[in-house]
Amino acid sequence: MSKITFLGAGSSVFAKNVLGDCMMTPALQGFELALFDINEERLKDSEAMLNNLKITLGSTCVVKSYTNRKEALRGAKYVVNAIQVGGYDPCTITDFEIPKKYGLRQTIGDTLGIGGIFRNLRTIPVLLDFAKDMNEVCPDAWFLNYTNPMAVLTHAMTTFGGVKTIGLCHSVQRCIPYLFKDLDIDSEGVQTKIAGINHMAWLLEVTKDGVDLYPEIKRRAREKQLEQHDDMVRYELMFRFGYYVTESSEHNAEYHPYFIKKNYPELIERFNIPLDEYPRRCERQIQRWATMRDELVNNKSLGHTRSHEYASFIFEAMETNNPFKIGGNVMNTGLITNLPKVAVVEVPCLVDSSGITPTYVGDLPPQLAALNRTNINPQLLTLEAAATGKKEHIYHAAMLDPHTAAELSIDDIVAMCDDLIEAHGDWLPKFV
Repeated sequence: MSKITFLGAGSSVFAKNVLGDCMMTPALQGFELALFDINEERLKDSEAMLNNLKITLGSTCVVKSYTNRKEALRGAKYVVNAIQVGGYDPCTITDFEIPKKYGLRQTIGDTLGIGGIFRNLRTIPVLLDFAKDMNEVCPDAWFLNYTNPMAVLTHAMTTFGGVKTIGLCHSVQRCIPYLFKDLDIDSEGVQTKIAGINHMAWLLEVTKDGVDLYPEIKRRAREKQLEQHDDMVRYELMFRFGYYVTESSEHNAEYHPYFIKKNYPELIERFNIPLDEYPRRCERQIQRWATMRDELVNNKSLGHTRSHEYASFIFEAMETNNPFKIGGNVMNTGLITNLPKVAVVEVPCLVDSSGITPTYVGDLPPQLAALNRTNINPQLLTLEAAATGKKEHIYHAAMLDPHTAAELSIDDIVAMCDDLIEAHGDWLPKFV
């Protein structure tokens, strides 16, 4: 029996989306859906939910939960990763509250910036433990990484873990539907080309029947920008740099040094920037789970509609050899020629029974490549810190982060990193 292993299966809503999709895919019938999570209560909840869903959907997939990770992985053909190391409390709270004491504010803090750096540092060792197990018990498996920070974790699993890895993010899929709905443009029949790095990939081309839609997009965006809305940062970046970026305004507000600034507090209101947004979302999700639990876990008639998550479509393409196109995060093996080869890039990829084949993009417009490189630099230094165990590289990553460097002195950056290292305690490996 072929096996799909889901690591972090206690994330019940996401497990429902990915594994519910698998249950609805003819080519995946009869697969074992192996669930693993360190939270046994949440693991049991997800198992009960998926068994209810299996009955409703009439699937022949076999749902099985494991408390031993290596056994969950043993013989797997595909592995889905959706873990969060340290959770909201204490680690996310620490990532936000200590920088705030230094006057450094964040919106999401899970990909880049000081929050992203420390999330990487506590997650990389766990993922490399996964890789060690996979190399022993399922060496040929594909590792689908959904966990942020996407680029660095995908890099770590590929380079240091030696595992076939693809990083998957929603931002490419949501880019055109979100933008076109926001500007009241029909997206039917639209052709696009998107490439860059995770959370900072660029809508390089957007056409319909051979006609460039960018002039109309920008015209409508300028009209909309006259009033406050939820995507003001991305529109401003498009006006200044020429292209629309895939990830949300709340994320991009902290990827660049232009928007969250102590000396320009008026920018927060001008660009409608939601400071401390991720902690608010976490608190809402915790509150919602208390009411959602019965609706999901104990619902004998639980239904499902196949989602837009890439995972089941990737599995289906590999099993049937019917090609499917995705936006994936992979090592830059000459794909984007003016970004470093040691970087992870987000490019169109073709999936079939031979695996995942990234496509050649060539040069990005120079200003876009330059913006990407400002984010690649701290990514690479974070990897260096994780690989060497040297504290100095944590400082380097933070000093090279565009938002952190624009707000704090070198002394404050180093002191803040030291405070974060101490506060995280055993959630981090030891650095010297």
